[in-house]
Amino acid sequence: MIKKENNLSDWLPITKKEMELRGWDSLDVIIISGDAYVDHPSFGAAVIARLVESEGLRVGIVPQPNWRDDLRDFKKLGKPNLFFGVTGGCMDSMVNHYTAAKRKRSNDAYTPGGEAGYRPDYATVVYTKILKELYPEVPVLIGGIEASLRRVTHYDYWSDQLKPSILQESGADILVYGMGEQPLKQIIKLVAKGVPMTSLKTIQQTAILQPIEEDIPKGVHWTNLELKSHEECLEDKIKFASNFKFIERESNKQNADRLIQNIGNKRLVINPPYKTMKEKEIDASFDLPYTRLPHPKYANKGPIPAFDMIKFSINMHRGCFGGCSFCTISAHQGKMIASRSEGSIIKEINEVTKMPDFKGYLSDLGGPSANMYKMKGKVQSICDRCVSPSCIHPVVCDNLDSSHKAMTQLYRKVDKIPEIKKAFVSSGIRYDLLVSEYNKADETKSLNEYMEQVVTRHIPGRLKVAPEHTSDPVLRIMRKPSFKYFHMFKKKFEQVNKKHGLKQPLIPYFISSHPGCEMQDMANLALETKEMGFQLEQVQDFTPTPMTVATVIYYSGVHPYTLKPVNTVKDPRRKKDQNKFFFWYKKENQAWIRDTLRKTGNSKMAEELLTYHAKMKKDERDQKKNPSAKSKFSSTKSSTTTPNGKVKSRSKKRRK
Repeated sequence: MIKKENNLSDWLPITKKEMELRGWDSLDVIIISGDAYVDHPSFGAAVIARLVESEGLRVGIVPQPNWRDDLRDFKKLGKPNLFFGVTGGCMDSMVNHYTAAKRKRSNDAYTPGGEAGYRPDYATVVYTKILKELYPEVPVLIGGIEASLRRVTHYDYWSDQLKPSILQESGADILVYGMGEQPLKQIIKLVAKGVPMTSLKTIQQTAILQPIEEDIPKGVHWTNLELKSHEECLEDKIKFASNFKFIERESNKQNADRLIQNIGNKRLVINPPYKTMKEKEIDASFDLPYTRLPHPKYANKGPIPAFDMIKFSINMHRGCFGGCSFCTISAHQGKMIASRSEGSIIKEINEVTKMPDFKGYLSDLGGPSANMYKMKGKVQSICDRCVSPSCIHPVVCDNLDSSHKAMTQLYRKVDKIPEIKKAFVSSGIRYDLLVSEYNKADETKSLNEYMEQVVTRHIPGRLKVAPEHTSDPVLRIMRKPSFKYFHMFKKKFEQVNKKHGLKQPLIPYFISSHPGCEMQDMANLALETKEMGFQLEQVQDFTPTPMTVATVIYYSGVHPYTLKPVNTVKDPRRKKDQNKFFFWYKKENQAWIRDTLRKTGNSKMAEELLTYHAKMKKDERDQKKNPSAKSKFSSTKSSTTTPNGKVKSRSKKRRK
């Protein structure tokens, strides 16, 4: 097999010298990004830049510019002929920088060597303000997850305040929200013809800020839906909460209304999203001529952790119809699934096999939720009228085609590719979709075939799933199924393992301090998971992020759909206390747990939780005698199996 080799000109230019290699004296579009430049379809700046290139324009990238010096990085490629595009990166910069406890992180997965400090807080705002100061006459288009989730009045956890649309704070000319290929193509088509950016007021999936005295743009068939103004939201938390139901619904509808919100003497106009990308459209995005590698400038600066994690992975689809209250996926990618064709996926796999250090192992065949590929509505007209934020909560929709056949068939085809020794499914799997008692929309045979295929061929040492909690009231707020279905799944998983002589651990993820979660709920979670044989380590404290139901509840104290109160823990000490119940087995927590439960009349629970069962004691004794023996008392520390069969621990956090 011939390994692929690259020249410097295969990457898009990031310096004047690289522009000259292409014979360019100027650029039409310049992308400013908070991430290092990795020319790969999992990195948004690369996708957008390659799309601009495919439209016949000259494009360059300024990755992680220095915003603290004389701003030379913002000037090094000159002034673009058409516009600047700005993105904070693949993560919201505040999530990237801070933990749930608001402690500064010491690393950045999107920077060479994992070094922190290469992007500012609120990166999109900082970059845009600099560009507007340096080049006031050049239009600035903002996009990416940071801009997308901050497009309307939102609660910012890190400053503990309501902020207006990021358009107001940044001074950008236009905002593209969601996955940007469709609106960007239309924008490029028009500005390349000489149409001023300031006149692009009716492009779908964009937002603009205009003087309040100007008329709302006409010439479209959209219905206008007016939200409570930013000032009203500042004065009344309930009014802020009441906005969210409409924001979420219109973000997910196939035929949405246009949202209007006043901000002082300006008016925010958010145009409806495009319909879900068709197969040919999403294929075209993944089929662009990526090198799939970091730019050569990083060769001696250490690995880029985010790239190392996905360099041999394949993204099969976009979107997630789970609608989890704490998750931003549907707010950015949409709830409808956009699936790639088998041909496009196989083509990309063949490209991966040509990479210099590929050893035959695909790290992931997945997506936002691994097992939603090819799923869609049986009758599209029903989906077109739907306003539900989730297709599987509180029950699986009768109109959802949740068959797993397409995935099973694709996995088998990948297995037959000669260069592939093993193709893992490392993305989180929606376990509830594999429980026939819950997912009645799919036939049991399809579910069982998929389960057998995944368990026997595609688990990288352990299977990750996300029940998130054990309390049904908390799970209802999360838009997750009853924990009883996790018990059913665990039993099914163990049966398949036993049938094939395998001993693969199940790794459940849980959240503490989620809205609606009380201390007693955490105590019950600790006891129930202990009785199931888990010793939890893959857990996290709830982090409020813009554009989620849970964040609105956290700030306002009410559920945005009912406006009824929901108790939420905000005090850092109480949040830390909830988290302690995950680690009941650690000696430093046991006295506190025992005292806390006794004070609430739960002495018996304390003894049950803090006293090892005889079989666990025996298991520990057996391990001391034979350290190589596998413990039956499961730890949930995340791991991955390397090609030589050894298990390598890692601490990646993920929410679905």
